[in-house]
Amino acid sequence: MTNQAKIKEIFTSIQGEGPYVGKKQLFIRFCGCNLACKYCDTEFDSNDSHTYSVEELSKIVEDNLDCHSVSLTGGEPLLHSEFLKVFLPKCSLPVYLETNATLVDNLAEIINYVDYISADIKLPSSTGLEPLWDEHNDFFAKAGGKKLFAKVVFNKNITDGEIEKSVELADKYGIELILQPEWNSEGTMLDTDFPERILNAYLTKYKNVRLIPQVHKFLNLR
Repeated sequence: MTNQAKIKEIFTSIQGEGPYVGKKQLFIRFCGCNLACKYCDTEFDSNDSHTYSVEELSKIVEDNLDCHSVSLTGGEPLLHSEFLKVFLPKCSLPVYLETNATLVDNLAEIINYVDYISADIKLPSSTGLEPLWDEHNDFFAKAGGKKLFAKVVFNKNITDGEIEKSVELADKYGIELILQPEWNSEGTMLDTDFPERILNAYLTKYKNVRLIPQVHKFLNLR
């Protein structure tokens, strides 16, 4: 275990993604990630980061008890599971974990302290990565019993096979799917009626699906 972690930034804002859109949260952005998704627009390297102790971070949480929850985000916060094992038992807000859903062993170390899990399903067509279906399957199996949903970032390259595989995973574990259109390099969402067509394609196979863009970007918030 460790008493310190490198953190890129800490701030309060609204949750802009998924079913808890609009909830005020304290965001703790951890450095580092085990993946390199080509659509990622988040700075999580250790440049200009700060090292926080458990005590320092706990004090910040205590000063923000008007928040719905504390969002552990990144990067990939589960890379810091050794630190989280010490910090989370002292955390006085509900814990909202934002994760790429690939580090099941790290999740197992802290799952008893987590209330909400926002887990990605990484589509090869949008990430540029190799398929991660097996990793996601193992992760969702371990995450059972938590308030869990899965976020699917997609673009115009999404395939019928990817829709089928993500639906299979969601149906197996009873997970709500949140479809999130990818934002392009100009900072705008997919245009025309394409996102709605993808929603309808999912709905023909699985009913527990919603289309929710990144609301904080429309509001020009962090």
